[in-house]
Amino acid sequence: MASVLNISAYLFTHIADPASLRPVLQERADASGLRGTILIAEEGINLFLAGPAEDVRGFVDALREDERFAGLTTKESWSVDQPFQKMLVKHKREIIRMDRPTIRPEAGRAPAVDPLTLRRWLESGVDDDGREVVLLDTRNAFEVDHGTFAGALDWRIEKFTEFPDAAAAHRDELVGKTVVSFCTGGIRCEKAALVLREDGIDARQLDGGILGYFEHAGGDGFEGDCFVFDERRTVDAKLQPTG
Repeated sequence: MASVLNISAYLFTHIADPASLRPVLQERADASGLRGTILIAEEGINLFLAGPAEDVRGFVDALREDERFAGLTTKESWSVDQPFQKMLVKHKREIIRMDRPTIRPEAGRAPAVDPLTLRRWLESGVDDDGREVVLLDTRNAFEVDHGTFAGALDWRIEKFTEFPDAAAAHRDELVGKTVVSFCTGGIRCEKAALVLREDGIDARQLDGGILGYFEHAGGDGFEGDCFVFDERRTVDAKLQPTG
């Protein structure tokens, strides 16, 4: 029976003291017996945790008591085994590296598309205004190879820092269309959508990423499995390990 709760969550929010927050979160997570990875930076927090449900949810609830993290939402899945070997809390320059300092989601997000709306758009091929919908996979090539939405654009990037240049190179083929950027859990496509909008493209992000889509809309329109960064390796549309 799957008894290990796995969660992923992120939030772009200003953190003035990420270096001093790191040992505090490390101590809390260790005390709760959790394993996984937490990244903190001035731009926000990104976490992947696994353990008994009560301990995982209790840690997140305590985190939300800090007003900076009150808006933190989680995506949950279950596994039989613990998918992480240790508990790491790291202070980084960015919680998802892009090397584009002007892109600051904590100052304002791009418009988002919820999973059920996207599923409806995929079924009809157009958005609510009748415009062509283009899906753009913002993940690295090796992740895309495990599975992606049917017909999604894949620019074969090897690392996320390549995305801004790829977007500029492909700008003309996206102008005039409704572009929905997506990634595993939402963090990369949140930055990606802002880059696209800076380039004059009508871009939105898939709220919650692929994992959020699986949770709320199932696997309609998605081919293959979703790569995840732990020992499960991939999960299917029911959020069950397949790796």
